[in-house]
Amino acid sequence: MMNLFLNWFLMILPFALWGTSMAAMTPLVSSGGPELVAFLRLLPAGILVLITTYLLKRDLKIYKCDLKWFIVFTIVDATFFQLFLTYGISETGAGLGSVLIDSQPLIVALLARAIFGNLINPIGWLGLLFGLGGIIFLGFPQEFLEKWWLMSDTNLGDINFNVGEAWMLAAALSMALGTILIRLTCTKSDPVSVTGWHMVFGSLPLILNILLIRIFNHCQIGL
Repeated sequence: MMNLFLNWFLMILPFALWGTSMAAMTPLVSSGGPELVAFLRLLPAGILVLITTYLLKRDLKIYKCDLKWFIVFTIVDATFFQLFLTYGISETGAGLGSVLIDSQPLIVALLARAIFGNLINPIGWLGLLFGLGGIIFLGFPQEFLEKWWLMSDTNLGDINFNVGEAWMLAAALSMALGTILIRLTCTKSDPVSVTGWHMVFGSLPLILNILLIRIFNHCQIGL
């Protein structure tokens, strides 16, 4: 009974931690900026994963046959995902943002069906339909839904779409693509090692962008 309770607790825990992290990120993004928060989320976590990989005596090497897909995986799942996520949080609330980002498993299911031919049973299709429908009703403005569903007289040009919601959906798409890409990246390389390295290398474009912007702004002030 204790093991069953522990298993359920460990399965639910990531969702609780994910929700609290979204709420904690909101003030950090406001003060530090999206790129800096994304960098600080990636680099320390990646180093910790690599240290754990070394202590577990797992292979730290990224093999040459996986290198091309590793680069794509790093850009999409680390750099793009974290950047889109932090930009999205800066424009939306943590509650709505966390709901929109949770569209990722639904997108993964559809991509796995399209790319790998993974089967989805009728109950699964029904769950996908309800999940995607709920996200549409939550994410789209009320005026747009009234225009689309109730045929209101609202002009589409007058509807204010929240760009933050688009950032969050882009983050969900990036994470979903990353979930698919890691299967192609780990043909020979260790998955835990790939995870750590892609977080470390994925953080580098972010800090480079921060430094270039600050150098440019400093030069502008000097002129």
